[in-house]
This record gives sequence, C-alpha cells and structure tokens, in this order.
Amino acid sequence: MAYDVVVLGSGPGGYVAAIRASQLGFKTAVIEKESLGGICLNWGCIPTKALLKSAQVFEYAKHSKDYGINIANPSADFGGVIGRSRGVADKMSKGIQFLMKKNKIKSIC
Repeated sequence: MAYDVVVLGSGPGGYVAAIRASQLGFKTAVIEKESLGGICLNWGCIPTKALLKSAQVFEYAKHSKDYGINIANPSADFGGVIGRSRGVADKMSKGIQFLMKKNKIKSIC
C-alpha cells in the first residue's frame, strides 16, 4: 500500500507528527517495533512516574500521623504497585490507538 507519509516510531514525537500529517490530508502510516507510544509511554517515562507516585503515596501513609490522620501499619504490595504502573501505560497506549484510528492512520506494529 502507498502512503504519503510514513513515521518511524510512535513515541511522543512520532504519533503527534503522524496525526498532524493526517490532518493536513496526507495518507499516513506509523511503524512501531512494539506497542504504540514507544519506549517512553510503555517502559520509560510514564511507568516510572506511576511508580514514583505510588512511592509518594506510601511515604504519605507512613507519615499520616503528622497530618492528623491515623493509618495503622501501612504496607506496600509490590505486585499491586507494578500492576498499577502497567495499567497506566496500557491505558495511555490504548488512547494512542484510538487517536490513530480516529485520524485514519495505519499502525504497523
């Protein structure tokens, strides 16, 4: 199939470039090695920020008494923390899939 624009990688720059090309009327495709969103969304920036947020909430819970709130023996569920991080990344990747479909961009993964 022939395309006017082919974007290599669907990271933060790639998917935005593909959307803009499609909006300008170009027949567009995105080629991604793994999941839409690239390394940043799926394994780097976004999951890391989700992990840091869980750590922050745990730290608040450990010091809740300082805020006038009593939480007895807070503990971390590392499986739950990782599950949340993966869930955040998956949800955002699905959002990019939606944007590709909405803008009639062919995703080649």
